[in-house]
Amino acid sequence: MNKEVDEELVNQIDSENIPNHVAVIMDGNGRWAQKRHLPRVAGHKEGMQTVKKVAIAASNLGIKVLTLYAFSTENWKRPDKEVNFLMKLPVTFFGDFVPDLIKNNVRVQVMGDVDQLPKATKKAVADAISQTSECTGMILNFALNYGSRLEIVDAVKEIANLAKRGQLDVDSIDEDVVSHHLMSAPLGQYADPDLLIRTSGEERISNFLLWQIAYSELAFVDTLWPDFDGDTLIKEVIEYQGRHRRFGGLESE
Repeated sequence: MNKEVDEELVNQIDSENIPNHVAVIMDGNGRWAQKRHLPRVAGHKEGMQTVKKVAIAASNLGIKVLTLYAFSTENWKRPDKEVNFLMKLPVTFFGDFVPDLIKNNVRVQVMGDVDQLPKATKKAVADAISQTSECTGMILNFALNYGSRLEIVDAVKEIANLAKRGQLDVDSIDEDVVSHHLMSAPLGQYADPDLLIRTSGEERISNFLLWQIAYSELAFVDTLWPDFDGDTLIKEVIEYQGRHRRFGGLESE
């Protein structure tokens, strides 16, 4: 592990029971800034540093996919100044952090309606995906201009069009077919999170991975996202390891 995590915490981890896919709703940037009498954008800037720390910690833990809810389809409703700042963050983030991602063998993926992003943001995303494409370790998956209901509607349209053209029999439509048409499909066997964390104390899903989290373990933590770090992630993984996942069945006696 890197120096920024507590070795005593690391020693409590069951290395045989690491969640393959951890998804995070990164909440509380604005409140973090307001508590310090700073503009909300200062919280988003600090939150970007948290992404770096948590991504490396997750990679070192052996997590296969870390999905971060970076910008939702509803976030466009925020003030223009804040939205413009958020759209510039990927440019700064990837410009600074891609070398570290490559060094740590981390590959970038993005899910969401990327075509609607500003040109510079879209280029930064495409460059990061291209530059890390040879990495074979953890996937750092950003949900950017993403909304789960929109994702499901688009999947239904794709499936309906296939059926309409006679390329898909209606009776063959099952969960696997639906999953294959969701934005998370490129994640393959790791498409569904084992653990979903939401920071800041709020207890909502906020239109995030509604299909994929059907059997995910949910963790709502009071920590504001800029205060989240590698140690906090490890604590949540340890708490996850104390749960018994039954996927609707019963534990064997």
